[in-house]
Amino acid sequence: MSYNENCVFCNQEIEKRQKQILSNEHCIFFQMPQEVLIGSGVIVPKMHRENVFELTEEEWMGTYSLLKDVKQHLDELHQPQGYNVAWNTNRAAGQHLFHSHLHVIPRFEDEPLAGKDLRSFIGVRENKRND
Repeated sequence: MSYNENCVFCNQEIEKRQKQILSNEHCIFFQMPQEVLIGSGVIVPKMHRENVFELTEEEWMGTYSLLKDVKQHLDELHQPQGYNVAWNTNRAAGQHLFHSHLHVIPRFEDEPLAGKDLRSFIGVRENKRND
């Protein structure tokens, strides 16, 4: 299936806060307003693919290419000291939206949970940086 009308990434009218920041022929980088994980977003294939293992070779290459562009964009905008980049695949691994999406999360040395892995800081309000 290449389009799912009930998918927040296929049908962008479902989640209007979601903003398309960058794209290429195969993928889009979306961001939502964030209070804690400033600059974070997801790279998704334009075609509906349930998980990363369904990506075509062209979508893999498009993801890689867009990831480099996203990093350059976020480096210029936020100057992070590191990144977490990850896919959650299937329910057992924490996937909740079943359209493949690569999380791109800038990390900063002044975060209260700096140096911790993904499970330690996602959704944790205590990790909010001072404004």
